Amino acid sequence: MSQISYYTAEGLKKLKDELHEMKTVQRPSISNQIAEARDKGDLSENAEYDAAKEAQGLLEMKIAKLDSIVAYARVIDNTNIDNSKVFILSKVKIKNVANGMEMEYMLVAENEASLKDKKISIDSPIGKGLLGKKQGEIADVQTPNGIMKFEIVEISR
Repeated sequence: MSQISYYTAEGLKKLKDELHEMKTVQRPSISNQIAEARDKGDLSENAEYDAAKEAQGLLEMKIAKLDSIVAYARVIDNTNIDNSKVFILSKVKIKNVANGMEMEYMLVAENEASLKDKKISIDSPIGKGLLGKKQGEIADVQTPNGIMKFEIVEISR
């Protein structure tokens, strides 16, 4: 059974666009490759045909998986998020207690995480450590190098 996963409206749109591209562009392209390879004759020794059939199988698996993810996806309404504590979709400014370095991240679902965009997963060690904390609190985050302490400087939306 698939499980419900939560997305921003932007994240869900990106998934749907990817699924649409797979179904309307990649699927017909692979079908054409199979047809061309089939026209070349003997299928038992046709490497192009075998490769195209394998690519088709992989694409169909990806489409089925993405279909399932989209079916169980829910969009998070961030208008009702309480800014007094850190929740999913909170923008959090944190300060490393050890070195005073400040960072700002948005907590998002696992599949939307992107360090480049300053989005971290609520399932990551830092995300788990920050969830439920209030401004001014210290979050103890378990990392491979030991426990790091982060002060919650600011919470916004």
